[in-house]
Amino acid sequence: MAVKRRYESERRQEQARQTRRAILDAAGRLFVESGYAATPLTAVATEAGVAVQTVYAVFGSKRQLLSDLVDVTTAGDDEPVALPDRAFVAEIRALADPRAKLVRYARQLTEVHERNAGVMIALAGAATADADAAAIWSKSVEERRRGMGMFAAELVATGGVRPEHDAGSVADVLWLAMDARNYDWLVRTRGWSAERFQRWYVDTVSAAVLA
Repeated sequence: MAVKRRYESERRQEQARQTRRAILDAAGRLFVESGYAATPLTAVATEAGVAVQTVYAVFGSKRQLLSDLVDVTTAGDDEPVALPDRAFVAEIRALADPRAKLVRYARQLTEVHERNAGVMIALAGAATADADAAAIWSKSVEERRRGMGMFAAELVATGGVRPEHDAGSVADVLWLAMDARNYDWLVRTRGWSAERFQRWYVDTVSAAVLA
């Protein structure tokens, strides 16, 4: 009986994960296509193939759905592992050459943008008129700034940064270069390949901050 109960519990957990994923995918499509403010949760529920009560039961509110969508599309999953503790961060830290660090980060950045550039552009637009979206946008900006501050410290510690820069100004350059709107324009609008975007990122940041 214990084995059967465990199996049923695992099956329910998997069904819950699939439902959550379906709602997030539906919200991502609709928020990007129609806009956050113009998309009611009833539309998200219909797109996901669930009852609107299920959306509320899983996320509690539209704001939480948007916040979780940003988090999941940024991380690539909903595992409870903070970005600084992810494997790619350890890989960057293990590299001694500053340009090599940028190359590895550019690959990670492109993977993130492929998942969530559309969501972030939609969020930026919604933040101009919706208080909930503005709060989530502000949180995202703060988190990105904090992450780029950590990355800047990594680059400065290599000794390969130009003398007129400090960690703060390096973080400024990193923060500007990693903005999703750069990827949106160059790749999604102008048709650049992911590889070309990565080269642009590495060349641009290297020219700006590396000796």
